[in-house]
Amino acid sequence: MRLARFACLALSALLALPGLAPAQSAPPAVQAPKPRHYLWEVTSLTNRVFLYGTVHAGKASFYPLPEPVQQAFVDSKVIAVEADITDQKAMEAGSRSMLLKPPVTLQQVVPAPLYERFRQLLQRYGLPEAQFAQFKPFPAASLLAFAEWGRLGYSQKYGVDLHIIGLARDLNRRLVEVEGAKIQTELMDSLTEKEGLQALEGTVLALESGLTREQITGLVNAWQSGDPGLLLEVARAYNETVPGAKALEEKFIWSRHDAMADKIESYLLGRDPVFVAVGALHLAGPRGLVEILKKRGYTVRQL
Repeated sequence: MRLARFACLALSALLALPGLAPAQSAPPAVQAPKPRHYLWEVTSLTNRVFLYGTVHAGKASFYPLPEPVQQAFVDSKVIAVEADITDQKAMEAGSRSMLLKPPVTLQQVVPAPLYERFRQLLQRYGLPEAQFAQFKPFPAASLLAFAEWGRLGYSQKYGVDLHIIGLARDLNRRLVEVEGAKIQTELMDSLTEKEGLQALEGTVLALESGLTREQITGLVNAWQSGDPGLLLEVARAYNETVPGAKALEEKFIWSRHDAMADKIESYLLGRDPVFVAVGALHLAGPRGLVEILKKRGYTVRQL
């Protein structure tokens, strides 16, 4: 039972991972006429959708969210999230695919030099090695990365996605999923053995070098300043440093966008305003959802 609960935690961390963008220190702030938020309004002839980029771990100081975000939420009749991470049944079902088949253990599938580096990081964060024994390399990497978030004072209980799900229930808004845990779990489960090991090695390298700490700082800076350009820049810096990172980003971010944009477009063809919350990187750059919807002919403005 304890392993099952830990597997659910791993899955929630994995579902958060696609929304994270590797980062470096933010450049000096530039004066702007007014604050920008990581929030866009998309309008069609019959409806409007708000697109809000999220971070999946946070601090109590993040709340309340900025007034324009709160207003967009109040103005929406439907709340859409990537996946409902509070759906325990779906999370438990998905978490099973995160585990190796006994008697195989993580130590057996990871090369000895890499596993020793991994073990040393577990000791740094005070994480019991036994709790990771049955995990595949990719979820093990995800949990390890989230330990650094925790060391810096961030918690999943203050994640923006979780906060938005709670608000939806408090205000009796209809909650829907853009993808759902099943789709996201299947995507993660499609990783080859080589890709899983590469993800683990990249995570270990980033933690050892301090890159993950810079990642977290940069991600939060970009989110709080409403700057998708900064998010892309820091993601590019990570991709140039960590072998295999660019291919994983392609798989976990950009390859999903056509289907996600189709779902958002279906909201735009309706009449009930929808507040859509997805990981911040999904909204950035020429291949992000904001630009995709512009190219499909919708009016988009950042709030």
